[in-house]
Amino acid sequence: MNYFSSDFKLGILGGGQLGKMLLSDTRKFDIQTYVLDPSDEAPSKIACNKFFQGDLMDYETVYNFGKQVDVLTFEIELVNLEALTQLENEGVKVYPSPKTLKGIQNKGIQKQFYADNTIPTAPFERFENLDNLKSKIQNLKLPFVWKCAEFGYDGNGVKVIRQISDMDDLPNVECIAETMVPFKNELAVIVCRNPSGEIKTYPVVEMEFHPEANQVEYVICPARIDEKVAEKARAIALNVSEKFNHVGLLAVEMFQTNDDEILVNEVAPRPHNSGHYSIEASYTSQFENHLRAILDLPLGNTDSKVAGVMVNLVGAEGFSGDVVYENIETILGWDGVTPHIYGKKQTRPFRKMGHVTIVNQDMAEARRIAEEVKNTIRVISA
Repeated sequence: MNYFSSDFKLGILGGGQLGKMLLSDTRKFDIQTYVLDPSDEAPSKIACNKFFQGDLMDYETVYNFGKQVDVLTFEIELVNLEALTQLENEGVKVYPSPKTLKGIQNKGIQKQFYADNTIPTAPFERFENLDNLKSKIQNLKLPFVWKCAEFGYDGNGVKVIRQISDMDDLPNVECIAETMVPFKNELAVIVCRNPSGEIKTYPVVEMEFHPEANQVEYVICPARIDEKVAEKARAIALNVSEKFNHVGLLAVEMFQTNDDEILVNEVAPRPHNSGHYSIEASYTSQFENHLRAILDLPLGNTDSKVAGVMVNLVGAEGFSGDVVYENIETILGWDGVTPHIYGKKQTRPFRKMGHVTIVNQDMAEARRIAEEVKNTIRVISA
């Protein structure tokens, strides 16, 4: 099929920053793109050929949108599975497939999938709702990690339970209780795979988290870990990809335990925050490789050209309203520093508003500059 400068149409469910960055590559290749998003101010709106506003969880909305395109993908997992399944049955290519998404969308099902496929993961228990969990609290060892089974994102829907009162404000929804595992690093590996079976992994990255918001502050590539640990992480990520039989990108988040075991935390079947560094630091960005994969084109080189550190730009505490990027002119004057602004007009505390990539031949220097970037630029309101 001729994808380039043709009548071919690619549909994207979700018009947030991931879609916006993916559209940079569809524009590079002159591929027609349609986007569906609930918000009329979605970041992707400025970069697609046609924009549609609608509910991603509504069957008719997703089905009618999907009937207009040749290949359908998504940048968020919270989409109507029944509509995707029907579209696939009617000949629309949906990547990743509804079957893959079904095993990932619900975290309880996802964790059970790891257990059933002997993929290493932290011990867990599933509960119908919070009341059910509380009724069996005597069987759980404190502290543990509570996760809602659905609709969690960016640190929302996850809480460390150190005492019973920590559950007072949690919603009464399906959830899991996960054993807290001592670990020394949070890692991630992005796997890309096309329908023909070609598969590649990006280097292992290391993630540093904000202590309060439970959001990634820095992504460091390559991870500062022993090569044997890195090889183990990539092998486990490939196994997870094979078991899910996914097409496109699969971001596999992991824990490196104190004794260097690798445990899978969770996965995302789409471009991911842990791969944003690749736009500047890799031979082929995660976004271009997602596009190549879902169109069954040869995959690009996933190696890094230089060391890369990504800094997330989130709304500063105490500020809500029209966004202002304070001191952005300062960091634009530094070598190897590239800001990406997502296009969200309104800021609020800890909302993801953009990211900055720092590239350097020397990892220690890249990490030092990243700290300076973090301390210089602020996302505030007017």
